Amino acid sequence: MRRACTLIVIALLAAAGVSGGRLWADAPAEPSAAAGARIERVVDGDTVVIAGLGKSRLIGIDTPEVFGREECFGREASANAKRLLPRGTAVRYRLGVESRDRYGRALVYLFFKDGRHVNELMVQAGYAVPLTVPPNVEYAERFVRLARGARRASRGLWAACR
Repeated sequence: MRRACTLIVIALLAAAGVSGGRLWADAPAEPSAAAGARIERVVDGDTVVIAGLGKSRLIGIDTPEVFGREECFGREASANAKRLLPRGTAVRYRLGVESRDRYGRALVYLFFKDGRHVNELMVQAGYAVPLTVPPNVEYAERFVRLARGARRASRGLWAACR
């Protein structure tokens, strides 16, 4: 189901003409408008609690579930997020064009202080797949490209969940 959704999103992005520009840049710079904060805790692979902001969903990615019906590689994705973002980790975040989801979570692009993009790292290592929900499409094509590379290299869930 997720694979079909991802393919539909790719087709919609192509139809909408979302291409080129810095979406394809090798290393996106940390946005200058990003706010500084600290991680309070990691909920799962794509949801964290940020001090002063609350429960926050990483934009553009989807990790396998660990709550309810556990999905293949869910525990590993969650454990990786916890390794990357232990309590107190200094981060920078930027809210998406749509800043909250239907559950009230903040929708964020998350960066380490050194500029590394957490959302991107999760996809690149094979712990997440792209999930694009317009209007939050800024890094959509980049996430799709990184997921293709992870899949070709059989990294993470691409090796474990066949």
